[in-house]
Amino acid sequence: MKIKAYHKDFDYTYTLGVFETIELLHNKPNLVLRVYIKSNSYQNKGIKIISEICRENKIDLIESDNTISKLSKKDNCFAVAIIKKYTMELDDANHVVLVNPGDMGNMGTIIRTMLGFNYSNLAIIKPGVDVFDPRVIRASMGALFNINFEYFDSFSEYLDKYPKRNIYSLMLKGAKNIHSIGPDDQKYSLVFGNESSGLPDEFLNYGQSIFIPHSNKIDSLNLSMALGITLCHFSKSEFKGKEVLR
Repeated sequence: MKIKAYHKDFDYTYTLGVFETIELLHNKPNLVLRVYIKSNSYQNKGIKIISEICRENKIDLIESDNTISKLSKKDNCFAVAIIKKYTMELDDANHVVLVNPGDMGNMGTIIRTMLGFNYSNLAIIKPGVDVFDPRVIRASMGALFNINFEYFDSFSEYLDKYPKRNIYSLMLKGAKNIHSIGPDDQKYSLVFGNESSGLPDEFLNYGQSIFIPHSNKIDSLNLSMALGITLCHFSKSEFKGKEVLR
């Protein structure tokens, strides 16, 4: 199998780094086709972990500086894992919904932030960023392999498949201040729009529209920042009184 620079039409993708590769091997070892490492990396602690997991799962571990340099432009990339793409469905839990996300860096940051606040279900309304792009995987620090994600052709399609849940749409025109509401016992979906245009006005008609108050010195918050604030607000009862990683 000849490995080429990533294209969205490929049936495989790859990690670009030791940490992401370890996350992949821990969570999806059955989908890993092979792992490449650099020849001068055996003293790296992460490479030792990768070697051990590959040996336990009978995954081919190949020393190839040429393959890694072809796929990564960074000199500090010591491991690349080739993974077969896969499809998933969401759990019947609380969801994050992204409508037409367009920025790969934001997508990776969002996935990592979701996992940090214990959200593991991501719905993506097309058109949207390809989560399998190695740049997204890199930005997520491998968190992609710890969540469920599912693409939908429209928001209506999403609602048809996952009905009977509270919908909270994050909008500048939102009717309620986020600090005036909180989740109840019913499952809910937190809906966010595109980085540049946000959600169209039609989303004012879905459930409860909400806004995050901020000073008039800016016109809006970055999508990943708005999402982080929202997840922190909605998950505060879950983490209250618990020991967390510091």
